Amino acid sequence: MAVVWPQAKSDSRPQSGRNRTLARDSDMQVHKIKAAVLRKRGGPLKIESLEMEGPQYDEVLVRIVASGICHTDIGFCEYWDKADGPLVLGHEGAGVVVEVGKRVKGVRRGDHVVLSYQSCGRCGQCRRGRPTDCERFYEANFGFARLDGSNALYRSGVRGHFFGQSSFATHALATERNIVKVSKKLNLEILSPLGCGLQTGAGTVMNSLKVAKGASIAIFGTGAVGLAAVMAARIVGANPIIGVDIIPKRLKLAMELGATHVIDNRRDKIVSRVADITGSGVDYVVETTGSEEMHGLAMDVLNPRGAVALLTGESGAALSEGRRTIGIIQGNAVPQLFIPKLIALYKAGRFPFDRLVKFYDFSKINAAIADARSGATIKPVLRISKEGFLEGKGVAA
Repeated sequence: MAVVWPQAKSDSRPQSGRNRTLARDSDMQVHKIKAAVLRKRGGPLKIESLEMEGPQYDEVLVRIVASGICHTDIGFCEYWDKADGPLVLGHEGAGVVVEVGKRVKGVRRGDHVVLSYQSCGRCGQCRRGRPTDCERFYEANFGFARLDGSNALYRSGVRGHFFGQSSFATHALATERNIVKVSKKLNLEILSPLGCGLQTGAGTVMNSLKVAKGASIAIFGTGAVGLAAVMAARIVGANPIIGVDIIPKRLKLAMELGATHVIDNRRDKIVSRVADITGSGVDYVVETTGSEEMHGLAMDVLNPRGAVALLTGESGAALSEGRRTIGIIQGNAVPQLFIPKLIALYKAGRFPFDRLVKFYDFSKINAAIADARSGATIKPVLRISKEGFLEGKGVAA
């Protein structure tokens, strides 16, 4: 299935993005980077040398120290089509700022940052502090271009800017809207998964559903997103917390991280087991698998006036007895507010997400993806650069 590239909407600034890029070639600094490029459906990704523009006025150039691998990245690999052209994926980056655009005020060279999803910063939803509802969310995150239509990797014939970053690379361009400044005392390799999967799982429980103390919840799928939801459910005092999966190792970890009960749905019937545990059903279900069958089972175990959270962004309809399905994007989190909250919980020992992580060298990216696909690794994190490969006048990694 080919990716449909959205057209950038009109911008108040003159000239199209590409024309502006070409017009600046005489004075535009170009950096040599290395990135994992997708050129074939299903992969493998190949690490290549590319040329990338320096930051525009509102952009930040980040040397990527580490990047988590998310199932959204894997999904793009599996559905890639030749018409899509070569792409650089990655959207859970963390690194060090090496250059900033002229209008960037919030960070400076040397700052440590975690990268998250992109938003336009201009629409009504963004101005109201709801960037997950950004009117240009799809373009900003899945358009493989800046919102003005330009592409910093155009010299190499490759598309970047995935989630406003494309962090499967030694360096990435971001904006102040999708970076979060963090303490230099913290390990950037550990922090990288916070920008998407863990934020989504925890945010769904804490922000989207606003699960209250004593409420009952089931989490369908105990991968990285689901286990983040389990940890968040324990933090807010939910009870019972039921983890559902087909991988015993993950169910064991779910119990260690806060689940009060687990269901191996290879062996047990989910509906009857939930009824045994609760006496009725649950108030909330977080459905992380994307399976229509599991969505149906989620509705079956729901109490009246309960809610199922689908982590696909698809909206749902109100059903009988007030039961409802809610489409969730990024846990309705504002990264600059929520990621520091998760870091504080981690430092306090209440959100031990490091237990989900396994590190891989950047050169082993395809092995990391294979382990994520098979379920052998819950959250693969790529160690990308310490010294970096950046070249260019006035810039040092």
